[in-house]
Amino acid sequence: MAFGLRNLEIDDLPDRLPFAGADGMGLVLRDRGRLVGFELVDRPRGAEWLDPSAYIGDEVREAAAVERRRAAAPLPPGPAPSISIAICSKDRYDWVDRLLRSLEPFCAMEPGAPEVLVIDNASTDPRLRDVCMTRAWVRYVQEPLVGLDFARNRALREATGEVVAFLDDDVVIDRDWLWALRRAWAENPDAGCVTGLVLPMVLDTEAQILFERRGGFRRGFRPIRYGPDRFGDVHYPFGAGRFGAGANMSLRRGLVLGLGGFDEALDTGRPLPGGGDLDIFFRVLRSGAMLVYDPQVAVHHEHRRELAVLKRQYYTWGLGHAAFIAKSMNVDPTTRRRFHGLLLWWFNYQLRRMRGRLRRKDPTPMPMILAEVWGGLVGLCGEYGRSRLRIAAIKAAAAKGSGNLRPGSDGASGAAP
Repeated sequence: MAFGLRNLEIDDLPDRLPFAGADGMGLVLRDRGRLVGFELVDRPRGAEWLDPSAYIGDEVREAAAVERRRAAAPLPPGPAPSISIAICSKDRYDWVDRLLRSLEPFCAMEPGAPEVLVIDNASTDPRLRDVCMTRAWVRYVQEPLVGLDFARNRALREATGEVVAFLDDDVVIDRDWLWALRRAWAENPDAGCVTGLVLPMVLDTEAQILFERRGGFRRGFRPIRYGPDRFGDVHYPFGAGRFGAGANMSLRRGLVLGLGGFDEALDTGRPLPGGGDLDIFFRVLRSGAMLVYDPQVAVHHEHRRELAVLKRQYYTWGLGHAAFIAKSMNVDPTTRRRFHGLLLWWFNYQLRRMRGRLRRKDPTPMPMILAEVWGGLVGLCGEYGRSRLRIAAIKAAAAKGSGNLRPGSDGASGAAP
């Protein structure tokens, strides 16, 4: 199973689009280049073409109207904050190379371009370093303590920008990503975090299509400002998944350092490979800063290609979500009642999905729903506490080792010539 992907301007649509042998099509809808919608269209039996105008509904038109009003509005006075871009990776040199190629037109030649850091999180393959050292505009830094949030914290310490934009190594940026990121921070000087849209890069496999059927990483096509509280929403801001994804997030560096940085007991890889983005979104909002979701700050993500790997991903999402909740309730007991309410809602939601699957109304296979639920149960049963003990042992061992193994050591840093 494979779907095509097409970018379409809503005011310049072709009369028809050929399926060209694909099982369906993903339509990325734009208005004067701005992203205003996404539709996943199955190919009807025997059909050779689709009519794209059938998928330009009221929501798409309203999103386009919002973006046109934004384009006409003046930006607030004063300079936008300086930006550093951070890519944290372990061994995936080919993906980092692809991401750097998407950044190159904006970061290698543009005057006043943001600095770009690649944080090598204890790679065993030297090709990641080689990919960086061939680009004079990339700063290569080694972080020997294994764990995504060790690498993210290293990026915060190394960066010179007021804002650090974190990109996962399995994305490429949309053509207006940097421009939209700068505009979002200029429009929202009170923001502590800006997240953006995550679209599929390809839809070549059943697993990738299945993930998009559930909604993927998309959070809509209208900008949203989130404050510390939202009247009438009993789960706000505790259901932090609504705010965006760690694959495409930018944070005010001084604020996050003042909050203690990322929690290194989350996003450790196995056995707790998640939760760090939810945790930092929640903590930013609890600090009193605004969190902004802007769909124009968009990236394209390579979803998991195999069903077995996607099933594992569902497990880790449940695990990370529940570990974040368990951690937060322990850190601040005053939140327990509302987190308990969120957990009840989450398990009821999973039960509704199971019923929907049995009635053939939910596209997610039952084993994946069950994997997410099982991950949630494991996450609630002490996994965060066990992770904290593991991280403490790693830090203690590093402190006894060479200077280059201590968190924050500058001995492993290098820059391209």
